[in-house]
Amino acid sequence: MQIDGASVHLGGARQRTVLTMLLLSPGRVVSVDALTEAVWPAGAPTTARNQIAICIAGLRKVFKEMASLIVTSHPGYVLNPAGHRIDAIAFEDAVRQARELARSGKNSEACDRYAEALSFWRGRALDGVAGPHIEQEAARLEEQRLDVHEEYAGLRLQLGRHHALVPELHSLVQANPLREQARAHLMLAQYRSGRRAEALAIFREGRRLLVDELGIEPGPVLQGLHDLVLSDSPELTQPPADLAPPPAPRIAAQLPTVSASFTGRTRELSALDRMLDEGLGQSPLAMAAISGIGGVGKTALANQWANQIAARFPDGQLFTDLRGYDEAYKPVSPAVTLDRFLRDLGVPAPQIPADPGDRAALYRSVLGGKRVLIVLDNARSFRQVQPLLPGNGRCCVIITGRDLMDDLIGDYAVLRISLNAMSAQEATALLGGVAGSERIAANPGATERLGELCDRLPLALRIAGARLVAKPHWSVRSLVTRLEDQRRRLDELSPGQGGVRAGFRLSYRDLPPPARMLYRRLGLLSVPDFASWVGAALIDAGPDGLADAEDLIEQLVDAQLLEVVGSSGPATRYRFQDLLRLFAWECAHAEESPEERTAALERAYSGWLHLADAARVRTYGGTHEVTYGRVTSLPLPDHLVDELLEDPMKWLESERVALGDVISQSAAGDQFAAYSWALTLNVTPLFEAHNYLEDWRTCAERALGAATRTGDALGEATMLRSLATLAIYQRQYPQAQPLLARSLILFDEVGEVHGRAVTLRNLALCARFSGDLDGATRDAAKALEGFRSAGDTAGESHVLGLMAQLELERGNLAEGQELCARAIAKSREAGSVRGETQNTYRLAEALLRLGDPVGAERACRTVLELTRGDGDRLGEAHALRGIGEARWRQGDWEGAQHALLQALEGAEQVSDRFLRARIEADLGFALAVHGEPEAAGRLESARAVFEELCTPVWQERMARALPTVISAVGPVAPEVLIDVLEG
Repeated sequence: MQIDGASVHLGGARQRTVLTMLLLSPGRVVSVDALTEAVWPAGAPTTARNQIAICIAGLRKVFKEMASLIVTSHPGYVLNPAGHRIDAIAFEDAVRQARELARSGKNSEACDRYAEALSFWRGRALDGVAGPHIEQEAARLEEQRLDVHEEYAGLRLQLGRHHALVPELHSLVQANPLREQARAHLMLAQYRSGRRAEALAIFREGRRLLVDELGIEPGPVLQGLHDLVLSDSPELTQPPADLAPPPAPRIAAQLPTVSASFTGRTRELSALDRMLDEGLGQSPLAMAAISGIGGVGKTALANQWANQIAARFPDGQLFTDLRGYDEAYKPVSPAVTLDRFLRDLGVPAPQIPADPGDRAALYRSVLGGKRVLIVLDNARSFRQVQPLLPGNGRCCVIITGRDLMDDLIGDYAVLRISLNAMSAQEATALLGGVAGSERIAANPGATERLGELCDRLPLALRIAGARLVAKPHWSVRSLVTRLEDQRRRLDELSPGQGGVRAGFRLSYRDLPPPARMLYRRLGLLSVPDFASWVGAALIDAGPDGLADAEDLIEQLVDAQLLEVVGSSGPATRYRFQDLLRLFAWECAHAEESPEERTAALERAYSGWLHLADAARVRTYGGTHEVTYGRVTSLPLPDHLVDELLEDPMKWLESERVALGDVISQSAAGDQFAAYSWALTLNVTPLFEAHNYLEDWRTCAERALGAATRTGDALGEATMLRSLATLAIYQRQYPQAQPLLARSLILFDEVGEVHGRAVTLRNLALCARFSGDLDGATRDAAKALEGFRSAGDTAGESHVLGLMAQLELERGNLAEGQELCARAIAKSREAGSVRGETQNTYRLAEALLRLGDPVGAERACRTVLELTRGDGDRLGEAHALRGIGEARWRQGDWEGAQHALLQALEGAEQVSDRFLRARIEADLGFALAVHGEPEAAGRLESARAVFEELCTPVWQERMARALPTVISAVGPVAPEVLIDVLEG
């Protein structure tokens, strides 16, 4: 490294590696991740990013006179080559000039340029810098040097300089014994120098090495030269020095100008670079296929990269728009493209065959041995591009299209790049490049939202940026406000007849009719993602039509109109980009009647209701059928239901966000309002088990509003009860009671026995926690009667468990234990895992009161197993708390603390303050058993929460326990604490 002719010290190995990486990509961003991988190929330390920054600072200090040499550019750094000489670039420039001179017949001048190019080499490239990527680059540069050396030698042989070449070529062959072209040059130089025997010996040596080391015979060049030497062919004589220079061939240079606002895509550009470096000159052909929806930037990426690497293809760069997706024109046929390419490659028109197969064969022959870059833009199919593929590995092909072209796989080694939306940072940079960085940076929040509204599609972003340029008085927020109106967003992003809508229309137009129908009906839904059964319902595929619907969805995926979403649920899920969903919605309203749209939505809502109802039944058990009043569920095939609901809670979790959107969408209109409360009722087990309390409240309130607005008394009663249950879940009993009272009146009005029983059970819970055990027992008894009348065995089991709890709290331990046993038996009869879990936990509490902590712990471990299998986080925390209490009652304070700390973590995850206070109390007792001074603090903390939650029973227990613990000197016997706790 030199500055003004003087060598400079670059620092340690890390700084040299970082600088090398920047030099290998002059003018392009090199990410911090790439630098990190180069410096620490075996694994980076946690301080890697800081150390890279230190290396950059060190290099900037070395080059302090050149402040702009290394600049920061997200996600890394750029070395600015302007005004500096980089040997690798100077080498390539000199080689390109030499080749141009040689094509023009100016061989002597070409030799001078070749000599200048090779003078840049002063040893092996990148010598002294290690790392896989750098070593790979070094190998590529060395391969370039050898190619150039052979070209230079061949040119000097034409000029009759064979005597001087013999020692030079001999050294080259000794260093690279498997390079057949260098060996051929040496043989020819020796023959022309009168050293025929040595030329034949060089051939025999080469053949032996190729056979022994590679198991292959010499290639046609070397073998043919050997035959000519044996026969003293006149072809080997030196060409006359005064040969007239051949006419300069026409070199195609057809790449379009790069976009001034191109930004980002660093990952894809790096992948393309690697593909070229690893594949160029090898077999099979270096080829990349870039796919994606219209407007995602396929052509821009291909053109950007093609222009960056054009210098590596001195024999020409071909570009064609195949018009695979064009409203005004048909796709260009391969025969037409071949005719144009052959003319551009210098083939006279009369010599171009009429037969397409012969034309393709001539095309491959013309490209043989040449380095040509071929860009096939906007391809429709593999059939359209196959005849345009060269037959050698010295060329490179870039294909863009909306289809991934699976036919390319197998016969060709293809780098497939599925181009998706830009990152938020890339979108911001693109907007800044079009509309001005200062204007875009003035409101970061609005800019980020603008990118989201454009789906971060480059085409939409450029149009949005152009809108801002055309309206200098608009702020970014002004444009965001316009785009947030879904009815006009596509209009804003589709000026004239072009823009985003035009690109989508082309993809939609080319779908078969069934796929078009599915696409537009999917656009009627507001859900973020969906499973394939939804598509089957929308098109009314029937019980046996799921596979057909899946095929249609895959067609939409292949057309880049849908994306596959990663899912941990039981089914593959798909989603729209928002602009594509808006376009589908437009198509549905333009091409479907209101009756067709309504019927399609109702089938989808009914399918969700059928699955949600089945998930609730499988979670809670029992055979009671819930009545939904104005709507019914759409039966789905049993095998599909079984497949999806193998784990009901897992299915509910996978559908949680979608169900929330369906509830909101159905609640917004009167026609589907009843689906909103019916679905909310069935999703409540998930809300409860996984503590999705805001989801619960939002869905129930929207469904309640819809039921009230439409005069649906059954739905209103059910949602009032749901909101009351949520309040009970959050220990807000005063808020729950009036909601339950109103719900009970409405259930009585509509004669709904089961709904009334559930409401009475919840009223009993409120009475219990307010200390009214007699009132709670009366309401529970009425509830039990209602469940029996409705035939709901799972409901019976729940009420029996509650009645057992009431007897335990009264001190009637034997009655409580007996009721627990009945509740557990009823739960098992109903097939209710949740009921069995809750009632087994109550049995554990009964055993604790009966002085059997060992049995209680055993019961709690059963509860723990059941809750973990069911994904019930709240139940798991209760079970761990019970184990902790059983342990301290046995004097095992360490075992108690271990279980209770796990329980505390679970209670915090589900935000249950009452449970957390119970755990704090048990931690206090465990610490008291060990004589720890902080025991009283834990009990006081629990007491304060019990007071806030208005739970008098537990307030009294803490009030009795605190004096005992505070006054104790040393450990407190478990028996003393039990006596105090139980009064």
